[in-house]
Amino acid sequence: MVRRFIRFVLCLVGIVALGGAAFYFVTAPNPVPESHWANLGTPDVTNGETVFWAGGCVGCHAAPGSEGDAKLTLSGGLALKSPFGTFHVPNISPDEKAGIGSWTLAEFGNAMKRGITPGGQHLYPSFPYGSYARMSDKDVNDLFGYIKTLPKSGNVAPPHQLPFPYDIRLALGGWKLLYFNDAPRIVLANADDKLKRGRYLVEGPGHCGECHTPRDALGGFEPDMWLAGAPNPEGRGRIPNITPGSKDISSWSEADITNYLETGFTPDFDTAGGSMAEVQRSLAHLPKSDLEAIAAYLKAVPSR
Repeated sequence: MVRRFIRFVLCLVGIVALGGAAFYFVTAPNPVPESHWANLGTPDVTNGETVFWAGGCVGCHAAPGSEGDAKLTLSGGLALKSPFGTFHVPNISPDEKAGIGSWTLAEFGNAMKRGITPGGQHLYPSFPYGSYARMSDKDVNDLFGYIKTLPKSGNVAPPHQLPFPYDIRLALGGWKLLYFNDAPRIVLANADDKLKRGRYLVEGPGHCGECHTPRDALGGFEPDMWLAGAPNPEGRGRIPNITPGSKDISSWSEADITNYLETGFTPDFDTAGGSMAEVQRSLAHLPKSDLEAIAAYLKAVPSR
């Protein structure tokens, strides 16, 4: 009887060990090899600046309360509260010690498009690599080149404050297995170049869905509710629906949306508020053709 019990326990331990090994194999970080990034050439920092503003990088990575040119010092430090704990935004300035100044393009690219640290760990999706995965390699290269031209900062953000089990980074591999991909968020029939550009900006660098799409209990998007509005992840109010079915903007024309993104004024002469005010100020740096493309995309997505 005792021997049978021991054999049972050993078999159980073996099954658990094999299951754990299989889980790690399937969900281990999978960076793109260095060679993938080797032939992109000299970055176009002018385009890199456009990508920078499309991504609204200053909204999270500038020091809280900074204004004007000080926003270009990407020292981090912002605390992002969420149902899973508090994430502290890191320094991504070109500082070699506190920032990303010592990173290679491959390390930057794998953080942006694969959610992997230079040390080979999974990044938390509070950094929206789930959207950035849709960015082109050229834009990643150009963005990295532009960030290198910005001021350095020696600020070191505190570590994330996450309760168990959310502090287990290994589990993020399972999250990626469930939710992480680079496929288009929606199907656009007969999309012209303008509409394709709008989809790229919204679904990729602009990462609009990260706030405007509701999530399930594990923090993954509800795919059938793309851009349909969601609770504010920081707990104050609600992020609006921006599909054609929205009660707020369904009556807006493409020109109205374009003007709002360019000036911050709604058709009723109200102004962008809350976190959207910072987003709008960043988007206002884009060429008008890009704002028109975003507007066209928002009018073309499924109504919710």
